[in-house]
Amino acid sequence: MPRPARQSSAPQEVLANIVTFVAPPAGPTGTPRFGAIGVFTATSLKAGGAALAALWTFPSILLSAFVVAWGAEAAQFLISQGLALAVLAWLQTLPEFAVEAVIAWDAGKDPARMHLAIANLTGAIRLLIGLGWPTVYLVTAFSSRRTRHRLPAIVLEREHAIEVMGLVLPLAYGFVVWLKGSLSVLDAVVLTALYLAYLAVLLRVPPHAEEALSDAPAVSRWAYGLGGKRRVVAIVGLFAAGGALLYVTAQPFLDSMLGIAAVLGVSDFVFVQWVAPFLSEFPETVSALYWARRADKAPMALMNLVSSNISQWTILAAMIPVIYGWSHAAAGGGFIAFRFDPAQELEIALTLAQSFVALLLLMGMKFAWWDATLLFALWLAQFLRPHWRVDVLVLYLLWSAVLLALASAGRRPLTAPRVFRGAVAAGRDRAAGSGNAAPRA
Repeated sequence: MPRPARQSSAPQEVLANIVTFVAPPAGPTGTPRFGAIGVFTATSLKAGGAALAALWTFPSILLSAFVVAWGAEAAQFLISQGLALAVLAWLQTLPEFAVEAVIAWDAGKDPARMHLAIANLTGAIRLLIGLGWPTVYLVTAFSSRRTRHRLPAIVLEREHAIEVMGLVLPLAYGFVVWLKGSLSVLDAVVLTALYLAYLAVLLRVPPHAEEALSDAPAVSRWAYGLGGKRRVVAIVGLFAAGGALLYVTAQPFLDSMLGIAAVLGVSDFVFVQWVAPFLSEFPETVSALYWARRADKAPMALMNLVSSNISQWTILAAMIPVIYGWSHAAAGGGFIAFRFDPAQELEIALTLAQSFVALLLLMGMKFAWWDATLLFALWLAQFLRPHWRVDVLVLYLLWSAVLLALASAGRRPLTAPRVFRGAVAAGRDRAAGSGNAAPRA
């Protein structure tokens, strides 16, 4: 497989632009030509002003993340935790969907920007797994260092097997999409159906028992404790208030971070693949780290990110061919499928390989320190050295082979399928039984 053209590396590029800004080019006499930065200063004033907006958008994003997280913690006593996290993921990834929609629409009019649509999708997925998952583990390990084992594994609960197995079919179909080299409207229909099937399974799972309510935050306990219709209104209100604040703040927040990136001179590709996903995924990262501070909530924190991964591989991917084809037709070129070039095929292959490794790790129903360390190390390698993409892909494939060999030998069994069947059966039996999963008025 030929190596793709080397893309600019974010850290080196940022540092180079900082140096250029601080130390302008020298004139003929060897003295700095400060007049040379006049154009830079004039064009960056707007970017600098946008960057200052971070002073209010950053706290607002934090507050919105906390509010919807409180809503999710209360909602898990009315509906299943997985369904509550799915709703939470939808609210939190609205900025990410908006960014992808804009890029896909532009790509339909300008084929030169097609690579950015795949860069944003694959970058968002790899960032969440390669940086988000390890960060959840790091926060959990640090927070529990005095009360538990020094490097404890995050052990998933039985119901979390549904989220783990929810990744299987989207990844399998993602492999089919990669093989045929295109995304079409038919693919969008299939991916959407897979996500709806995942939600249907979550609907079968009962909510948490009320005995666990004492561990919830004060706001969540207040909302649930209202009883009757007021309880539902309060929980929906938390989701609505957090979602509304996120909706109002998301664009100014992205603009402020874009202003910072412009001042540092980050390229379009680096911004779209890494900076934009990091910013658009910020709300879900905040809520996940909020839960990761408590060891008993660490599995929920990890599932918050897994739920987002499922929506990325299904709804976010499904959105690309629909908006791209619509834009292309609006420009007079007809409704066509989104076809991959060799560089995009490599990006998708790398993302599929990373996600498959992550799936195998969670199929053991736990997430250990070495899992987090290796995921982060391989993500960091491709971030610092983009031309290592093929090498990192090979390492992911080798890691997958090792995990499958360990599972075959019984040293690291893949228990999630069995636990999944048991969780669904138990939920069905409980729902058909005495109804003790229903909340008290």
